[in-house]
Amino acid sequence: MNKPLIVITGASSGFGAEIAKIFNTAGYPELLLGRRTAKIEALPLNFENVLIESVDVTDQAQFKAAIQKAEAKFGPTDLLVNNAGVMLLGNVLTQDAKEWQTMLDTNVMGVLNGTQIVLPAMIEHQHGTIINMSSLAGRKTFVNHAAYVASKFGVHGLSETIREEVSGQNVRISMIAPGAAETELLTHVTDQGALTDYQAWKDSMGGISLDPVHVAESVKFIYDMPQAVNIRELDIAATRQDN
Repeated sequence: MNKPLIVITGASSGFGAEIAKIFNTAGYPELLLGRRTAKIEALPLNFENVLIESVDVTDQAQFKAAIQKAEAKFGPTDLLVNNAGVMLLGNVLTQDAKEWQTMLDTNVMGVLNGTQIVLPAMIEHQHGTIINMSSLAGRKTFVNHAAYVASKFGVHGLSETIREEVSGQNVRISMIAPGAAETELLTHVTDQGALTDYQAWKDSMGGISLDPVHVAESVKFIYDMPQAVNIRELDIAATRQDN
């Protein structure tokens, strides 16, 4: 029996790359989305059943066209992992408002866009799963994270709202909230003070943060549950992370 289509946004690095690898190893056809397709192409994958598209998740038309292309080849999307996101740390007193907008557009609108694209067919088929990548910053606050926290609280809120709305159609909406992790998110931070403070906080935990592999394993664990079982939220962090 052929396995169903898995769609992963932000698949070029970090959580997305590890999620792509774990589902690829398990033999699922995949649509891998990201703006840096060369990095996706460099991943150690079996590309026989993989489609790679350069997509900005804030552009719903572009996002939808990529999913329709993959579904024409592999069949309906059974899992969408809304993983694409940006974390631009900065204090609200000094941070450029353009950085706030970038986070809100990518972290919130990108998730809503992907959800709206795949949800109608999932409801029609009475089957499907959407897993949204949030953050512990979606349920508690952190210094120099105001706009990022706002975006991730948004992901928490929209995920639970949509879950309630579609639960009667046997569609699962789930969410993973990782703590500090070894990803490329910090490479885009422009506020050196915020970056220094973050590094000092990380050093206070022994410099240990979460390996993205374990986040990918959590995505697979949630998806592998029977369709009648929905793990609504999974919070995951390094043991040494104290907040």
